[in-house]
Amino acid sequence: MANFQGSRINPKRFAVSQVKFFILLVPLAIFMILPVIFIIGQAFKPMDELNRFPPALLPEKPTMRNFENIWQIANTTGVPLIRYLVNSLFITAVTVVLSVLLTASTAYALSKKKFRARPWLLKINQAALMFVPVAVTVPRYLVVVNTGMSNNYLAHILPLLAMPVGLFLVKQFVDQVPDAILEAARIDGAGELSIIFRIVFPQIGPALATVGILCFQTVWNAVEASNVYIVDESLKSFAFYLNTFTIDQSPAMQGMGAAAALIMFAPNLIIFIAMQSRVMNTMSHSGIK
Repeated sequence: MANFQGSRINPKRFAVSQVKFFILLVPLAIFMILPVIFIIGQAFKPMDELNRFPPALLPEKPTMRNFENIWQIANTTGVPLIRYLVNSLFITAVTVVLSVLLTASTAYALSKKKFRARPWLLKINQAALMFVPVAVTVPRYLVVVNTGMSNNYLAHILPLLAMPVGLFLVKQFVDQVPDAILEAARIDGAGELSIIFRIVFPQIGPALATVGILCFQTVWNAVEASNVYIVDESLKSFAFYLNTFTIDQSPAMQGMGAAAALIMFAPNLIIFIAMQSRVMNTMSHSGIK
């Protein structure tokens, strides 16, 4: 036992024993980061370099022209580019906050509360994991239209609030919160909301961070609402506007498509890097009982 405690599994300082891991992981990390470097390089390439074969990883003559063209074209559509961006920021912020609160509260109810419909709700959530978004497009459209949410910010927000994967993940974390702590809080006079926000939420922080990242990626890149439910151009999202460049494969649009892809990809990369420690904690603890 003493020998095991004396040898660190993950030492903070470099050790010779780590060399074998670096030999394997460094080339693998370089290989995995190449697509990221390629996306960044494509966005800054001039037209002649975009059409070159074989393509180069980095631009020889970097230019900001692709980004300038996106801005200029937006100003000719009648809706400023900043309007699309503000729409997406508002929609994403509201959806992420509400989704995290809804997921955590529902996970607490399904984990710590005893009621007759509980087993059926768990089965429904597990069944929902099998459906890809495309499979529910028609039912979702009927719900949005018949409830009067079309051509409204609610059409962006409400369909994306429910996250079966997030609920399943967070519930596993809530299951690990000791019931004795919750009972002690109730004896001290704490209400359910106080227990959720002051006891449960701090203990499941890594899971909530993971749900927030997953929700952000889904909402930030979503174009379904703008394509299907929204008619007013001023209510459409930033992803919808940039998606018009990425789906157009004409030579004149390749540069703007590459710049648009980088703009949509960068926030996801930044948030994941900032929150990756919490995501790793979620993955390492999700199977521990």
